[in-house]
Amino acid sequence: MKRLISLITAAMLLLPALAEVNITAHRGEVSDGYNFWLYKPAGVSDTDTVARPLVIFLHGASLCGSNLDRVKRYGTIDALVMGRTIDAYVIAPQNPGGAWSPRRIMNIVDHLSGKMRIDSTRVYALGMSLGGYGTIDLAATYPDRIAAAIGVCGGASVKDLSGLTRLPLWIIHGTADRAVPVKQSDNVVQTVNALRADSDSVRLVYDRVPGMNHSRPARLFYIDEIYDWLLSHSLNDPDRLIKPTIPITDQLLNGAYQGLNVPARRSHRRSRRR
Repeated sequence: MKRLISLITAAMLLLPALAEVNITAHRGEVSDGYNFWLYKPAGVSDTDTVARPLVIFLHGASLCGSNLDRVKRYGTIDALVMGRTIDAYVIAPQNPGGAWSPRRIMNIVDHLSGKMRIDSTRVYALGMSLGGYGTIDLAATYPDRIAAAIGVCGGASVKDLSGLTRLPLWIIHGTADRAVPVKQSDNVVQTVNALRADSDSVRLVYDRVPGMNHSRPARLFYIDEIYDWLLSHSLNDPDRLIKPTIPITDQLLNGAYQGLNVPARRSHRRSRRR
């Protein structure tokens, strides 16, 4: 009985937060695109005259399919539902399966840009596992449209990675990752370093975290500083230099859900994120 009461209390505490979050589902709306969730910051409407940044979150393979609700299981949309705030539009597409298509992702961006005031100089991407691959592929394909990107425990599917020398890119991967070996990120970093001309500014930061597994870095999507880092970049920045990153420490990851409305029955520690 006590457990039931605690669960009901937790659910009641969560309801106000859910009511205030403007997240809408969009299915079949974009030709040659994906179904997606769209988040609008509080107080923003379609007639808003202020151009705002756009954050693209790409999920891992475990959330692929045709049930858009699956995309809410972890990541940026889940963080927003739990009370995290981001001063930007956020889209979270659902991949039905296979590799992410940079073209289809950008078709969503173009579609929304025709309907809302999106700051085209401040479009960002981040993702994990399959979504980490998608983020790297998107950044490599559209380096002049993505202001900054974070690829978590992923790699690259596209062959031409030369675009990655032209934008701020933060790659994070744990050495104990058994789902996507850290070698995949190693290969991307080695390729980018080989492609970079001597005159290029260093725009890549690689956190190769000792002992971190595949699921633990999912906590990064719940941390304010991750979004602060993305939003600090712009296509208009001189030389598009990368801004200082934050250390990926146990203390940072352990405090990821601090201040959020975490559902009582959810256990991120035991979940496998792919």
